[in-house]
Amino acid sequence: MSLITLTTDFGTKDHFVGAVKGAIYSELPDAKIVDITHHITPFNITETAYILKNTYKSFPDKTIHIIGVDSELSVENKHIAVELDNHYFICPDNGLISMITSDINPTKIVEINIHNHIETSFPVLDVFVYVASHIARGGSLNIIGKEINSYKNSVEIQPKINKHKNIIIGGIIYIDNYGNVITNINKKLFKSVGKGRNFIITAKRYNFTKIYKRYNEIVDYSIPKEKRNYDGEKLAIFNSSEFLEIAIYRSNLNTVGGASSLLGLGYRDTITIEFEAIPSAKFTAKS
Repeated sequence: MSLITLTTDFGTKDHFVGAVKGAIYSELPDAKIVDITHHITPFNITETAYILKNTYKSFPDKTIHIIGVDSELSVENKHIAVELDNHYFICPDNGLISMITSDINPTKIVEINIHNHIETSFPVLDVFVYVASHIARGGSLNIIGKEINSYKNSVEIQPKINKHKNIIIGGIIYIDNYGNVITNINKKLFKSVGKGRNFIITAKRYNFTKIYKRYNEIVDYSIPKEKRNYDGEKLAIFNSSEFLEIAIYRSNLNTVGGASSLLGLGYRDTITIEFEAIPSAKFTAKS
């Protein structure tokens, strides 16, 4: 039985998701299909990359992931199939795979070249399903494409470090269901640049000098429960995916609000972390 996941910006109102699933079952009646999400913000590559990076590892090896976001074929947007970390990804070459490959190198990448005998305006249905079915039957990637050794990197996905290595310049790449905003700065980068130094995180006009390990770490449990009033407090945290997140404690977009609404933070807004300078070495002249 083949396990195939779907990640798209199709939504669930239209026929697209149903048509793709029907095509998979027509090719592979025993397939198991899992919807990761169909509610990616339309054409949002960084959002897709973030969700995919933090989902695929939960699936067993040899899972096939179909990604239908910004998938229309063009001279600037090829289709690729990637073998990576014992998983297969079928997706447009639009930079989304670069968030995963920042940690793990691909085993093989092919540029899909079967389009010349498949005429389509819906490549996820007609091309990606065909490729997924081929892989599920044990077929080689080289049959459906030519091997390549490069792919697009999304500069938006990668944070930058200044030449003095005391500032990380990142950005918001995702806003979750609670209104918390997730940046492209991960814990590994923070530690490698910061080296234990004090820091200031700046998000628009808001500053943070502490990063919490848990959301409820902000609560002082020595205070009687009836006297606590932490709902709506802002905090910085490394979330379960180890990305820096600006959050509101017990946030709810319908009640107390979230970081996106209360702090006015949105997709692509800049987040910076400035570390204190390393003291210069002092030398005493010998007489």
